[in-house]
Parts: sequence; structure tokens; C-alpha cells
Amino acid sequence: MKSTPLSLIAGTVALAAVTGFAALTAPGDADEPEAKAAARLPVERTSLLCPVPSMSDLAETTYTSFTPAGKSGGEAGAAELEPAEALPADEDAPADEDASDEDAASDEEKEKEKEKDADKEKAADGEPVISLKDTGKPSTADTDKSDAPALIGTATGKLAPGWAAQQTTTAAAGGARGLLGVSCSAPDTDFWFPGASTAPARQDYIHLTNPDDTAAVADIELFGADGPLKSDVAEGITVPARSSVPMLLSTLTGEAAENVTLHVTTRSGRVGADVSVAEDEVGSDWLAASGDPAQTLVLPGIPADATSVRLVAFAPGEDDADVKVQLLGKNATFAPAGNDTLHIKSQMTASVDLKDVTRGEPGSLRLSPADGSGTPIVAALRVVRGKGAEQEVAFIPATAPVGDRSSVADNRAKGSVLSLTAPGGTAKVKVTASAGSEGGEPTVKTYTVKGGTTLEVTPEVPSGLKGNYALTVETESGGPVHAARTLTLTEGGIDMFTVQTLPDDGGTVEVPQARQDLSVLDD
Repeated sequence: MKSTPLSLIAGTVALAAVTGFAALTAPGDADEPEAKAAARLPVERTSLLCPVPSMSDLAETTYTSFTPAGKSGGEAGAAELEPAEALPADEDAPADEDASDEDAASDEEKEKEKEKDADKEKAADGEPVISLKDTGKPSTADTDKSDAPALIGTATGKLAPGWAAQQTTTAAAGGARGLLGVSCSAPDTDFWFPGASTAPARQDYIHLTNPDDTAAVADIELFGADGPLKSDVAEGITVPARSSVPMLLSTLTGEAAENVTLHVTTRSGRVGADVSVAEDEVGSDWLAASGDPAQTLVLPGIPADATSVRLVAFAPGEDDADVKVQLLGKNATFAPAGNDTLHIKSQMTASVDLKDVTRGEPGSLRLSPADGSGTPIVAALRVVRGKGAEQEVAFIPATAPVGDRSSVADNRAKGSVLSLTAPGGTAKVKVTASAGSEGGEPTVKTYTVKGGTTLEVTPEVPSGLKGNYALTVETESGGPVHAARTLTLTEGGIDMFTVQTLPDDGGTVEVPQARQDLSVLDD
């Protein structure tokens, strides 16, 4: 019995040592230290997933990996993107009926098979496709393989805060002709894709990538203009460990719909999700997930020369939504003629053709409650530039503000345009063009974005630039600010383009301050 007080004293001393407090005042004493506000500290680990880039033999893909220079002060760490494991071969697949076909294969075909086998061995060995060495300077890698795999990446230490990666594919010809750009994204359990389609003129694939060592199970819902589309095969989809599964949306339902909202959730595990779009005689690009459902949304970066802009929106809840549609232009905010409001029925995809809404000036779209109450919605824009055989398409999903900082990885000496939108008050932002992947010095410039407007700037490229560079946007005052980068590359006389939004990079997290509480020892 006498040992009990001694044990209690020992436990108290140990507790004080662990928590880092020397004072052993009783709870409620005047000298007891007060709890401090949570501190924001750099993250120590970040995950990114890049989908299968292309199945075209005519496509070339560039991967760019980048972490902005910061004050993390962490360990050196690493940032690598590795191939996802290939799906196991179908053991029930029929053997070749004519063995002579294999004997007659050309030397070129045999060489391609050898290259594929080498790629599979590389994937099996887990050899990185791209590794980042330091902050403030991007790394790049290229491939022209039609069977290039999805990539699974992890960054640790000082390379984790703000890590960004982009996959940019150029397909100069064929049905998937276009510039396809997508920011590699973090795995999650819930995604919304307004702007997808199951129409005959579209070939939309949903790519699900599982970064973990156990299988994930996902469900897919499709919503058209009249409500849910029937499907018998869109539930309980297994995504094997560290693998990627692409599915053609039109095979998931027998109903053809021009405008569809796609909802992906997981029953178990987590996945990365992106939609690749190829539209006959128009072009191709990636449709990234919309930001989380919200009452007010901003869709930044509509190019000044857009010839067609289509808004697609969806209300996930049980209530309809009535929203104001406003264009934040170069000098002011105004409502598009004849389309100042949009009624969105619950569980039904709404769309409106805004045509050439920007009329030669850059702009961004803001959707906000028309009746004051507000119902959360998701939204995206389908944007077309050019006419006739020179058309090209891209997509702009609703996105969160830049916040403290955001980066976009792949920029070239020519063709990059940055769109900055301040839907509320005037804001000041700092834009850093990083050193080039093969040389050059970073440049920094500060811009003021007037409230209710969109500022389009051509970034000042790094001095002595060699290779690709990254752009980092930081909000210095005012705001919020929403941003998007348009990358344009000319191929065969066609200005192919892609648009990536820049939400906050999540490079820091709140870490609450702990304090000693001896009340846990009271009876």
C-alpha cells in the first residue's frame, strides 16, 4: 500500500518530462500556462497519383515534378513517381489461333515487345520514372510509349510541402489529337466530375488508380439531365493494389447523354480519379475533379479567344439550386446576356451554352446563390478554342482559392498564361517562376488583382531558362484569389491547349499545442 504514493509521484514526474513542462502546478492555479493556438507546420509526407497518359502510338508525354523552395527545414527526404504495377494477365484469354502470325512478326514489332518487357521489369523493380533532387528546381522525364503506366508517387522530408507534378501529353494526330494536361492528384474517397459524357461523339474514360498495398472497391454513379443513368456494372469495382483501371463511361450505361455528372466513391480504400476525354473532330484533354460541393464556386481562366464555353453544374443534395451566373472580366463583374441565372434540379445535370462569353477578354465564372439560401453544387466548364478543323477543347473545374501557396509544374519558354481572379476584395499575389529543369535563375514578380476582376498575365520566364519551369503563386494580402494556368503548344497549325487550376497546395497543417493537465490524475 505504501508504494502507491511513490508510484503516483513517479508517474507525475514522467508525465511532466514527456509533455515538456517543468511546472507541476495543480489545475486552476493562476500560474498554469494557457493553451496556445494551433501552429501551422510543414507536412512531412505527400502522395500524388498520375493516370495512364495515353493509349495512342502517336502520343508523347512529359512528366514534371516540383517542390517550391520553402522554410520547411526538414530532412532531405525524397520525391519519386514509380510505375503502378500492371494488372495480371487474363489466364482465360484464348491462345493465338495462328502461330504463324507470331513467326511472321517484323523485327520492329519484336523490338517493341522487348521494350514492353523491359518496361514491365522496370515497373516490377519499382524503379522511379522521375525523381526530384531538391526544392526550387523541377525534374522532368519523357515517354512515347503507348502502354506507359499510371504513376504512384510519395514525397518526404523537405520535398513534401507543396509537392506538385504534372503529366502533359501531346497527340499530334488521330482521334485523340490534342494537348492533354493533368495535375497529378492526391488519393481520396470521393470525387465529382460534372462535364463528362456518354454521347457517341465522346470517348470518356474514368481512370481509377490505387496507391495502396490492398485492393480498393469503388462505386460509380452517372447523372444526366433527367436524373441517374441506369447501370448494372458501375458498383463494386475492384481496383487491385498499386494498379490503375480505366473504364469507358459509355460501357457503364446503355443511355447516351451529352452532359453527365460522374460521382466516384470508395467502399474501401482510396483512389486517384481523373477522366480522359476525346471528342470527335474537336480534340482531347483531361477533366479533373471539381472542388468539393459548395454554395459559391469560382471557375478561373477562360481564355480570351474562347469560341465556345459550356457550363455544366449539378446539385448533389435533396434540394434544387438557383444560382447567379457572373463573369469576372478584365475590368468588372457582369452577368452573361440571357444567362444571368441557372436553375439546377436536385440529382439532375444542368448545362447552358455561354458561347463566346468572354468576347475577346479573359474572364472567370462565379456561381453564387440567387435566392440567398444556397444549395451546395459542383460545376465545370467545357471550353473550345478555334473553329472547324482547328478546334481544340479543354476543361476548367470549379476550384478552391490559392490560399497561402500553389504551384503548377510544367511551363515552357512560350505558351504559358496565368489567370488570377479576385471574386471578393482586391488582392496582392507573388508569382515565382522557378529555375529551369536544365538551367536558369528564378524570377519573382508581384501583381495586384482588383476585386471582382480577372487579371491575365504572361509570366516572366526565368533568366537563362533551359528546359521547363514551374510557377508558384502566393497570396500576400487581400483575396481570396483563384488561379489557373493555360498552356498552349502549336502542332500542325493548331493551337492545342490545356488548363490547370491552382488550389492551395496543402503544404502546411495545423498542429495543436499540447499542455500538461494533471486533472487526469485526480480521483
